[in-house]
Amino acid sequence: MENRSLETAISRTLAKRRSQSTIRQLTTNGPNSVDFSSNDFLSLASNKELRDDFIEELQRGPTATGSGGSRLLDGNSIHAENLEQQIAAFHNAPAGLLCNSGFDANAGLFSCLPQPGDIIVYDEFIHASVHDGMKLSRAEKCICFAHNDVSALRRVLEQCLLDDVDAQEGRKSVFVAVETVYSMDGDVAPLKEIVEVMKSAFPANNGYLIVDEAHSNGVYGLKGSGLVCELGLEAEVTVRLHTFGKALACNGAILLCSPLIRQYLVNYARPLIYTTFMSYPALAAIRASYAYLADGKTEVLSRNLFSLIQASHARLLALQGSLALDSSTDEARLLCVPLECPQSPIFSILSSEPKALSAYCQSNGFIVRGIVPPTVPLGTERIRICLHAGNTIQQVDDLVEIIRSWVVGRRVDVSKRPLVRARL
Repeated sequence: MENRSLETAISRTLAKRRSQSTIRQLTTNGPNSVDFSSNDFLSLASNKELRDDFIEELQRGPTATGSGGSRLLDGNSIHAENLEQQIAAFHNAPAGLLCNSGFDANAGLFSCLPQPGDIIVYDEFIHASVHDGMKLSRAEKCICFAHNDVSALRRVLEQCLLDDVDAQEGRKSVFVAVETVYSMDGDVAPLKEIVEVMKSAFPANNGYLIVDEAHSNGVYGLKGSGLVCELGLEAEVTVRLHTFGKALACNGAILLCSPLIRQYLVNYARPLIYTTFMSYPALAAIRASYAYLADGKTEVLSRNLFSLIQASHARLLALQGSLALDSSTDEARLLCVPLECPQSPIFSILSSEPKALSAYCQSNGFIVRGIVPPTVPLGTERIRICLHAGNTIQQVDDLVEIIRSWVVGRRVDVSKRPLVRARL
């Protein structure tokens, strides 16, 4: 008899997730849906001028458009090396290393850069790719600190140095990993304060800051150069990760670093060594997007986007106030809008029923996503709303009205339940 233990085990696991409404499914969006979900912050994915630029770039390239192999074998090209240099210069970095994805970049970087005995300190909400890299690393310790809490970071660093004489005297390195904009909450890291803490903590200059700019690339800084450039902190950051699959409407990533670190990664980053490199069409798309940034064509898009952020937050707050949800019952958990206006296009709206709310929005032509554990901590279930430069005030008003309709329809059913507070 054929052994079906594997099928039984995974079926049971999937059934548990399905019963908890945390099952993941692949979906597609209708052609007339309004996008309030994707990371296409500047709406460049539907920008005709950029599309034409890409096609021109593609036509100027080689007739052989395939990759041919990993970069260390046959996948490298003068096009890739020139593009790396151009992107590094755009971000005021000494060198850059192109990677197939931000996930590959983080996993490769954190798995090989920390040396045996080193320490990694990371924000508790750091991306999953960093966690995968840390699991493979030779670091002696990986320690988290409370999200975006500079005082907590200071305490962790002080304790690390107190517990380890080698780290205190500079014989070990301490890496601090943060993001500029966090993908689920949309909040922005206090980078200047983090840099100051690190300066004071490491008199032996053995502290190294690694910053993931995946969600800030193209949106912040002069011509979209990122938050590190906007704050003038280029010299204070050891490695920066910029990805291209969000505001830049293509795919891939680049690690900005020193020439020495670049050479080290070429030799030891396994996702680079053992992966077929990007094909020329992918490189052409990246080059076209960066040329669009460099020409300043996204500046007006970015200004429109931040204006929309303010207007959207005001409308969502007004919605919550007008609903007057009863704080003594569970209906208060149906919708909870952040009191402070987000500093990014990502809105995190807490809800006890995010899957139901997002499904209702989708059925009415508005694409938002319900986010539940394990992607976010238990008690912080939410719908994630992403704004784009191409969205309109009317679209925002229509979305707010759809959310109102859902809450009004649900509040009667939940008002009699005992209150269980969400962790904010």
